[in-house]
Amino acid sequence: MIPALDQITRRAPAQVMRLKRLGSFHQSRLSFMRILTRRMAGEGWHFTRAAWEVDAEGVGHAVYTAQGPERSYSLVAFAHDLPADQRSDRVIAEAWDATFALFDGVPGAEDIARLRDNVPVQEAGRVTARELTLSRANRSVRLWSHVVDALAQGDQPDAAEIDKVGYLMRTTAVYGSGKFGAADREMIATRPEMETPFQAEMLTVYLIRTFVRDLVEHMARMQGGDGAVQLDPALARRLGIGNSTGLGMAPFIVNHPVLFNNWIMAREEAIARVRAVATPTAEEIRQFRTVLEASAVSIGNWTSAHPLQQEKLHALGDDLAALQACVAAMDLTRDHPWHRLVTWGEAAMSEEGQELLCSLILEPYGTLVDGLACCMADPHGSRQPIDGAMTVAAVRTLLEDAFGWALPLDWSEQEACARAWYVSEEKLEPRLGERFEEPVAEYEQPLAPARDAAMAYRALTEWEAEAPIAPFLLAHPEHRHTIRRAQIAARAPYGEIRDNTIAADMLPIDMLRAKLSFFGATRFDPRSDRWVRISMFSGAPYPEALSPETADFWVYP
Repeated sequence: MIPALDQITRRAPAQVMRLKRLGSFHQSRLSFMRILTRRMAGEGWHFTRAAWEVDAEGVGHAVYTAQGPERSYSLVAFAHDLPADQRSDRVIAEAWDATFALFDGVPGAEDIARLRDNVPVQEAGRVTARELTLSRANRSVRLWSHVVDALAQGDQPDAAEIDKVGYLMRTTAVYGSGKFGAADREMIATRPEMETPFQAEMLTVYLIRTFVRDLVEHMARMQGGDGAVQLDPALARRLGIGNSTGLGMAPFIVNHPVLFNNWIMAREEAIARVRAVATPTAEEIRQFRTVLEASAVSIGNWTSAHPLQQEKLHALGDDLAALQACVAAMDLTRDHPWHRLVTWGEAAMSEEGQELLCSLILEPYGTLVDGLACCMADPHGSRQPIDGAMTVAAVRTLLEDAFGWALPLDWSEQEACARAWYVSEEKLEPRLGERFEEPVAEYEQPLAPARDAAMAYRALTEWEAEAPIAPFLLAHPEHRHTIRRAQIAARAPYGEIRDNTIAADMLPIDMLRAKLSFFGATRFDPRSDRWVRISMFSGAPYPEALSPETADFWVYP
């Protein structure tokens, strides 16, 4: 029986917030890159290359300005001649092929001089509140050389080589939110164009992609002279900006439960709204069929060297074949077809296929879905004072609601607490150590909320049910962060991962995949269970081609 419209609700956190499912999320209409390109096109943003002072060796600077309805933002890019033995994607690297800052407004000569002294050295320098982001990138050396050589000789590069790598440069960090002196998030959060999370960072990457295209063409001209040609626009669009991402992303979603809740809740609300559509129009059905077929092409071109991802891709291929057969046989014109399709998928497909389907059904419904982007920020920065008057019984109930699955686990078993999160002093990067094999326990970061919830719950059994929680916290301050999280979970039900983040079999890449899907990343290619390479803005129109007609479905080939 098809439920009434008001009975189709968001999927339960217990279903959605498992690591295996979070690690199967795909980009969607609510991904931050697509939100940005839709806004820029819809508002008619104007783009200029305000400066280009790069010499024959590829050294110098450029400025790209994006002018919105009320404000402008400028990417200040510095190109460097980097010796091969200094090229590294590690956070602790000290030199890069290119470095960048996103300037709030249009920089003057003094601003550029100041940035020239600080941006190329990244962490060793300092920026100011006039800068919104700080970033750096390295070339994909083999593809870079192939493209420069081909263009210099008057030829186009091999499309197969472009598709194999997917990017000419990859960023190793895009810092924002107050890092190294840059503007705090609060300084720009009320601007309409920055209201959605990570819009400054996404704009930075979008403009970096344009700079990289221009730089590779410049180098080809320096090498080939009048015989050099520009990169064919169709080939250029296939190039994104790569990114190498490690464990640093994983703690973010644990440390920002309200923000992560808002991302997930917006997505789940969008899915529920579309499932409640009783009778799609012919155009909505056509759009769905189009993106489904395009996804089959995209998935077919998605490769990975990691055995786990290879297995998931094989299953996804089977899922797509089954989905296409189901869609061909199903009447999509009546009786809540999207709800029926999602229900079928839950029984017939892997989590990877189910989550792809959930993204695809959103595509025809911008009017239902796109407005949810304004709900994805956390305007309070996850700040929540503890309600000390709440009773012990009420807190126990909150812990049961958010962590009930974790309370029966035997946390004395080594498999349950085999890992410990810490920050490496030498590498300055989050690390996941083996608790019983390495001396890391005393440096552990509070990134095991399930274990901590079980400990707090057990400690609460010795306290009177109707007593306020404040005296308990005075006696046990080590449980303050857990009680705060439990109270946050009451209003942020999707904020907690419903899996053990320190278990022996936990895969950190599932947390990376979840966050990167909201960025809008594609070509997810794990290189281990702890770091991954992706591509950003692959297929997107460059500024000169950005329009309402090109701004949204660029992610589908």
